[in-house]
Amino acid sequence: MNNKNITLIALFALLIIPLSCKKGFLNTTDTGAATADNAFGKSSSVVSLVNSIYNTFQSSDMLKKSIWYYANYETHDFFNNGADIVWNYYGIQSDFYALPTFWNNSYIGIIRANNALGIIQNAMAKGVVTQALGTRLEGEVYFLRGLIYYYLAGSFGGVPLELNASSNGLTPRSTQDQVFAQVVADMKQAENLLVSKTQLASTDLGRATKGAAYAYEGAAQMWLKNYTGALAAFNNPELTSNYHLLQNFMDVGEYSNQNNDESIFEVQFLVTGNQSWGDGWQDGGEEGWIDDFDWPQEISGFGYDYANPGLWYSYQSGDLRKQATILGPGDQNMSPDILAKWGGIKGYAVVQANYQSNPTTYSDGAGNPINTCGTLTHPWYGTDGTPRSGYYDAKKWRDPTLTGANGSGAIFGGQNQILMRYAEVLLDRAECKIRTGDVAGGLADIQTVRNRAWGGTAPAVMQDGLTWDGKATTPITDPLQMVYSEYRHELTAEYSTFYDLRRAGPGVAAAFIQSAYGTQAGNTNQITYPYGPTADGKTHGVWNTTLPVNKDILPIPAASIGLNPNLTQNQGNVKFFS
Repeated sequence: MNNKNITLIALFALLIIPLSCKKGFLNTTDTGAATADNAFGKSSSVVSLVNSIYNTFQSSDMLKKSIWYYANYETHDFFNNGADIVWNYYGIQSDFYALPTFWNNSYIGIIRANNALGIIQNAMAKGVVTQALGTRLEGEVYFLRGLIYYYLAGSFGGVPLELNASSNGLTPRSTQDQVFAQVVADMKQAENLLVSKTQLASTDLGRATKGAAYAYEGAAQMWLKNYTGALAAFNNPELTSNYHLLQNFMDVGEYSNQNNDESIFEVQFLVTGNQSWGDGWQDGGEEGWIDDFDWPQEISGFGYDYANPGLWYSYQSGDLRKQATILGPGDQNMSPDILAKWGGIKGYAVVQANYQSNPTTYSDGAGNPINTCGTLTHPWYGTDGTPRSGYYDAKKWRDPTLTGANGSGAIFGGQNQILMRYAEVLLDRAECKIRTGDVAGGLADIQTVRNRAWGGTAPAVMQDGLTWDGKATTPITDPLQMVYSEYRHELTAEYSTFYDLRRAGPGVAAAFIQSAYGTQAGNTNQITYPYGPTADGKTHGVWNTTLPVNKDILPIPAASIGLNPNLTQNQGNVKFFS
């Protein structure tokens, strides 16, 4: 299938699929009744075309099973339980079913962006859209195209650069550096065309802003090792004046606090109907299954993602991010929204229904409904006989409207997914300052992030709580290692950590994971955990496989190579396509 055909399909899909299925600004007039001749003859249709590019990321297979998996499974901070278990020992292959979704969604989004640029220009010339609206929409298109290429290059290395409205679909791969250079170029265009966060109407909350473009430009410059250029982007007042750390780290990911002052860009989701399996995304809605699939199987019925106990042990004493990031045996869910709705874990229907008949799993040991994530004597490994660690993702246990497969069966939710926030910009800026000789400035940015993590003043000495196997640690003294540690403790369970580690250079990610988890080469088997309440001599879904040199980027989908013979595969000892 060549690109011209894909272009026609992408545009036809825009005309027949309703786009009024997301939050705020994306609740636009349905263009389903439009024809090819009049589709872009009114302002709302042009806006809908741009909205359809935002839709690129509203695929759970792309956002969760590709980008989130890559950002978190590759670090060994999280593991998979289910059909995707090969990620746990870096066994991902080119036929993994979510990769074509990632690739195809990305290029459909890129094709829509390429076509939109000409359509917007034509609409402005005909007076269909005002100059101000058209200019802003152009900025959004450049931003979104750059954003798509950012995650493509970060995940696959070099990919084909499609920058025109038509192509034969046989474009070979550009180098990784060439793709990130295009990201920089697109973001610079967007910076000149987008509006500031301060000028964005409340009805447009969630759209790309100048600040978002500067944030991603800076991140892309870092991939190119242009740290001076990255600093210029990160220091732009559109970022430094308009975005701020929230006072309380827990508030960053709260369901009731979406699109907050720290969030620079987040994918918008919206509940449009019944949240059970038979409705939601199955019927074309844009609910996500990203959140409660991370919850313990005892609560949600799923438990498909779970955490490495070593992540829990690694938080330094007093770091408030721990309770907002990872729950272990005996820990309460301290999300304000969950507490307000359910009173904590004890309020879920499955607990209320079973705490007397099944006290080992659902009682606190004193005859009351359990209010913790399992207990020290009975960790929650799941009740289906498949391995889980007993530790879970607190960042994704925030949506009070969800029950999982229990209770009302509310599985799919409207929790937005934050791709970039200001804390990451500060840590990125810290790395850039350190690499350009301003170590004191870099440490000051790190301290700013850490001070929030302690709710006041962080310890002057940075040191992990314990090693993964429960041993004493030593202070971290190397400034770059301090940055990498903060990437992990601030951003894990989001969409950035492994990207930031791989960006730092060849071998950095592998060395960091080795230091964090004592990994062993060639080990594709679970280990028996040596420390803590889960050290019972049994396996509970923890691997400590060393990151192989050819597994720090994703394989190009086999189906894509079949369609384009000019594509080459990531294989052997190749780290970066060039």
